[in-house]
Amino acid sequence: MRDAPTWVPVAILFAILLLAYLGMWRGWRRRAHKHDLPPLIEVPAVADLPPATLQSGARYFGTTTSGSWLDRVVARGLGARSSCRLSLSAEGLDVIRLAGSFRIPAAALRGARRDQGIAGKVVPPHGVLVVTWQHGEYELDTGFRLEPSGGERAEATSAPDTSVAERHDAWVRSISKMVKENTA
Repeated sequence: MRDAPTWVPVAILFAILLLAYLGMWRGWRRRAHKHDLPPLIEVPAVADLPPATLQSGARYFGTTTSGSWLDRVVARGLGARSSCRLSLSAEGLDVIRLAGSFRIPAAALRGARRDQGIAGKVVPPHGVLVVTWQHGEYELDTGFRLEPSGGERAEATSAPDTSVAERHDAWVRSISKMVKENTA
């Protein structure tokens, strides 16, 4: 009895993996066209940034349509999770990241809150800073996890890191105050 060459099962496995990858790629592209967002506002050069009320390093988790924490927006590069630097000023919230920096103007801010997750990423209770903002005809929620201050590392426990929780609260208060001032 003659055995089949070993390259045949390898070629079949490769073809299946290639088809799966192409399917995922097409789905990602389709999702990018689902939300027809206008271009994002670019962040000025670092030297030209306005004086910041608050600044922090953070992890950008993603952007969703407001109220639907699993409807991820991937248009205009908003789908890429990455490290970022947040800077809140009178002009708005600057999100500086390698995957594509953008500004949320103060007039577009709608609010902020602490939540437990966004875009499929869940963090211990109220471990995500969610900023709600208007862009074009879409109201969006963007999620961040602020880095612990002073180089501390958050423990992997069910209790939220108090320093991060306090910092999230400071951001929520500042953004909420800015929203009230802009709507008054």
